[in-house]
Amino acid sequence: MTITGFDSTGQSTGENVLPPSQVTADVDLDAELIALGSNGTVTAPTVPASPAEAEKPQVRRLAVTWRDVAAITTFVIAAFMLTAPLWLNLDHELRDDPQDQAFFEWMLAHGARVLTDGAYPFFSDRLNYPDGVNMMANTSVLAVSLPLTPVTLLFGPHVAFNVFLTGALAITGASWYLVLSRRFVASRAAAWVGALFATFAPSMVSHAGGHPNIVSQFLVPLIIWRTLELRVRGRALRNGLILAGLLIWQAFINLEILFMTAVGLGIFCAVMAVTRRRDHRGEMWPFLRALGVTAAATLAVLAYPLSVQFFGPQSYQGLAEFVRNFGADLGSFAAYSRHSMAGDSATAARLTQNPAEENAFFGWGLIVLFLGLLVWLRRSVAVRALGGIAILFGAMSLGPRIVLNGVDTGIPGVWAALHHLPVLNSAVPTRWAMAIAPVVGIVLALGCQRAADLMRSQPTARGPVGVAMVTAVAMALVPLIPRPLATTPMDPVPEFVTSGVWRDFIDDAHTMVTLPLPDSNYPDPLRWSAVTGQDMRIAGAYALLPNQNPQNPGDRTAMFAPPWRPTSGLISSIRGGNPVPVITDARREMALADLRFWKAGVVVLTPQTRDIEMLRTMSDLVGFRPVWTGGVWMWDVRHLVDDPDAVLSADKTF
Repeated sequence: MTITGFDSTGQSTGENVLPPSQVTADVDLDAELIALGSNGTVTAPTVPASPAEAEKPQVRRLAVTWRDVAAITTFVIAAFMLTAPLWLNLDHELRDDPQDQAFFEWMLAHGARVLTDGAYPFFSDRLNYPDGVNMMANTSVLAVSLPLTPVTLLFGPHVAFNVFLTGALAITGASWYLVLSRRFVASRAAAWVGALFATFAPSMVSHAGGHPNIVSQFLVPLIIWRTLELRVRGRALRNGLILAGLLIWQAFINLEILFMTAVGLGIFCAVMAVTRRRDHRGEMWPFLRALGVTAAATLAVLAYPLSVQFFGPQSYQGLAEFVRNFGADLGSFAAYSRHSMAGDSATAARLTQNPAEENAFFGWGLIVLFLGLLVWLRRSVAVRALGGIAILFGAMSLGPRIVLNGVDTGIPGVWAALHHLPVLNSAVPTRWAMAIAPVVGIVLALGCQRAADLMRSQPTARGPVGVAMVTAVAMALVPLIPRPLATTPMDPVPEFVTSGVWRDFIDDAHTMVTLPLPDSNYPDPLRWSAVTGQDMRIAGAYALLPNQNPQNPGDRTAMFAPPWRPTSGLISSIRGGNPVPVITDARREMALADLRFWKAGVVVLTPQTRDIEMLRTMSDLVGFRPVWTGGVWMWDVRHLVDDPDAVLSADKTF
């Protein structure tokens, strides 16, 4: 049996769309999915009239029509509408997650530096000097930062971030649409609906508020398509290498998305293999041979980067316990995100950890529609498998203990038995709910295709079926229409940095120490370093770094900041509102040790909350007042750091 193709209008062409070498008696899974729209059976085969005709080149019709252009244009427009506040106000930053925006701007500068200066891509000492940062363990997005180097160099990392985020959404939508319309459904409208939800689901909009690496899912539909193609006979090497290339590419964008995609695909393929083992015996071995090629090629390329990630300098072993407890609230599945038109901040805040992790929030309308489609399309094993995967991912997203409407029920979740396992201990459980969105998008496309086929095959039912489907989809998706991303004015990069004055104090032997050191509450120094093309090294970091607890040396779980040091801890405490302690000689000795550890050339403080208290404290520690220049208070500490005999004492204070 062969697959029939579809022309630009979505009608069956009656042509065999596979080359003769692939014509087998096996029913292709793609055909099974396409056929769901009419009667749940596979499209009737088309047999060549003669051997000569069978040998004629057969080409899949992939011509781009005005419908395709219109569909893809809507994704571009929607992406720009969502990110418009960033484009209209280039002096603004994301309100809900500014620290991650600064982090990715720094990563974009790192990618540019790899190309322009030949910097080592998998580790950097430009941040968190002298320990540095493991790039592979920190989502370096090299697969995006390297291609965006011209934008970063010409317009700066801040604009490059906007291009990254907007482009990720637009290209993801186009990718989903093209794969759905070419492989799984005939109706362009059905493909558009499925792709629209997969791209702008509440979870995707939530992560667009600071995680462009997570919303860069344009390879996911391609990976799904090419995985299913592994079953084609005689193409093991070609198909295996194509899939390997996609996996490697995705690995340098976001490994978490790749892992979730692999888990979902693995379950789906296993279910289909078991259910089709008798009628489609010829699929298993071609699939396994091609999969072997994929595994060999992928591991050959990723072996070294992954070894750096898991065993290299500044590598860590799993996330901190409190992060592994971040589960989705069971009540959030039926609620609406604060980023959706029907949502509100108060409800969302009660049901999630932060605005960037609203991974469920599907709303009752979509839940009812999704379950209804599963029942309507229940004759398909593929759809039943997709439904099972969605339920499993939902259960995993609840975390170790199930929480309902903000109340811990005390009931252990599925994740309680999984979150201590290697690899899984680096996953944030609530994000498994995010992996449900592509499943829902595929089922939506299949359901719309089924409705379109019913209207075509039964003219008398055209009106009722059309009205029912449009109404159901509108009731489910209209409340989920996203609001534009919220932004807030960002503090400008000081003239001390932009003018290059900092170069008088920082060189290969010295670094900049900011007050406070960069962390999740004060990420601005990352942006300063990015603006200089990372020529300026800084102490401290907002990044995933191993916990170095002297009381528990074996604990190497990830923290979001470097290990505590006396001076950085003191300044952070003061900025947080705590009283300024008495500055003793012991504190001065610890401050001098810290400055020497960081190889500080200059200490700077910008106007900010409790800046006067921090200024007086630092002046008491080093024994002299700062100089105001280029928008910062500056202490030149090179003489203290470079002179091994330098000592700070009370008689040197002002």
